[in-house]
Amino acid sequence: MLRKIIKIDEEKCNGCGACAAACHEGAIEMVDGKAKLMREDYCDGLGDCLPACPANAISFEEREAPAYNEAAVMAAKAAKIHGTLPCGCPGTQSKAIRREVAARHTETVESQLSQWPVQIKLVPVAAPYFDGANLLIAADCTAFAYGNFHNEFIRNHITLIGCPKLDDVDYTDKLTRIIAENDIKSVTVVRMEVPCCGGLENAAKRALKASGKFIPWRVVTVSTDGRILN
Repeated sequence: MLRKIIKIDEEKCNGCGACAAACHEGAIEMVDGKAKLMREDYCDGLGDCLPACPANAISFEEREAPAYNEAAVMAAKAAKIHGTLPCGCPGTQSKAIRREVAARHTETVESQLSQWPVQIKLVPVAAPYFDGANLLIAADCTAFAYGNFHNEFIRNHITLIGCPKLDDVDYTDKLTRIIAENDIKSVTVVRMEVPCCGGLENAAKRALKASGKFIPWRVVTVSTDGRILN
């Protein structure tokens, strides 16, 4: 089938292994000091590995590839957890594998942030991580108010935060340039229920309109006691 899948430039790859660690599906492994896409059917095409690569060696391409096989991915993860071999026989796990599995199963407490900086005032208008990005524009209080913010909102997103009241600035122009000059796939705005957060929501809406692009977008409101209101 024709679908979007990652492409690794081995000449640019510096062998750091950050992409393999970022790939939750286990599609990427390090072979002879280089990142390799080992299983095309393990690659879901979401691109967790792209912003993790410091050498910009990973990109998207659209080509013929097997469909993403979620069942196979889950089976492979289960095999690692339980120490089973591909044939179904019991196996043993090295300390390194046990540490990797343990790390993946503490995901609820791990940071999902994939780029830096995050402040709207500081982030560059053009950066490789914006290519094909799902953009999160969040009021800075939201991550403190909503307990599962990293997994529910930051995960698989490029994050921009700000507070229109404290910054005393209109973010519209900068957000417009980011959306207009980059390949942004979607925009999620997360704000608090307090009135001053309306400035952030309005800036995002104006930026989307001014960019001239038709991009899927949504607004999520968090209450001051940490509940999702819409």
